[in-house]
Amino acid sequence: MVAVFSLWPFVNTVILSLTDAQILRGGRFVGLDNYSRALEDPDFWLAAGNSVLYLAVVVPALVLLPLALAVLVRTEIPGIGFFRSAFYTPVIASAVVVGLIWQWVLRSDGLVNTVFLKLRLVSEPVPFLTDSTMLLVSAMIVTVWKGLGYYMVFYLAALGNVPASLYEAAALDGAGPVRCFFSITVPQVKPMMLLVGTLSAISALRVFTEIYILGGESGGPGGGARTLPFLIRQVGLGFSGETGYAAALSILLFLLTLVFSLLGRRLSKGDEE
Repeated sequence: MVAVFSLWPFVNTVILSLTDAQILRGGRFVGLDNYSRALEDPDFWLAAGNSVLYLAVVVPALVLLPLALAVLVRTEIPGIGFFRSAFYTPVIASAVVVGLIWQWVLRSDGLVNTVFLKLRLVSEPVPFLTDSTMLLVSAMIVTVWKGLGYYMVFYLAALGNVPASLYEAAALDGAGPVRCFFSITVPQVKPMMLLVGTLSAISALRVFTEIYILGGESGGPGGGARTLPFLIRQVGLGFSGETGYAAALSILLFLLTLVFSLLGRRLSKGDEE
């Protein structure tokens, strides 16, 4: 099963990346021409820059915010189960449904702009979906919002393994909640923070649905909000799709993802040592 559905598709992608294959015809061997073309393609650098920017913004948010949320929902108060379920609800919701909801919220005549205009915070609608930069930021917000509950569960599992005696000893020494958080909670869940950082980095580099739903098939005005997965789809789709070039872009995305995965592994190994 692994060989058929995992190893062979990967090997086949590497082979395709060395050809000029298209959707409706086989290709001939062209060596590293596709990779040279990618490195000279401004669309590739724009998409790669957007993907790295997406990672740089989303990963810190998904490492820190779910941890704070997990600490809050661990408090045993009446009705806390409802809030735990509510925070997790976006995780099980369809990405398409979530995207459509946020599209309604952020469009020019949507909820956010209507409130801003009524409160006279802005003189004209904010171009959340019609400006490339704002579109990218809006997609980041959707990604973070949808991932909060997912990674919150990771942290809840990690917090459950922190000995209560540590907090009791700190309380006897006069440490407050903030001091306990930074001196006990963070060091104890640091391995989980590294794992969440690695997983969220991989997900951020693979983001597609949010950009597609909010920005349409073009990836925003002039394609300015396209990420690498979005560009791969555009290049390889349709009757004139360039399968070989799209495969080369896929391999470059794989290498970029591998770099951040190895970095996370390295940090995790150093922390364990």
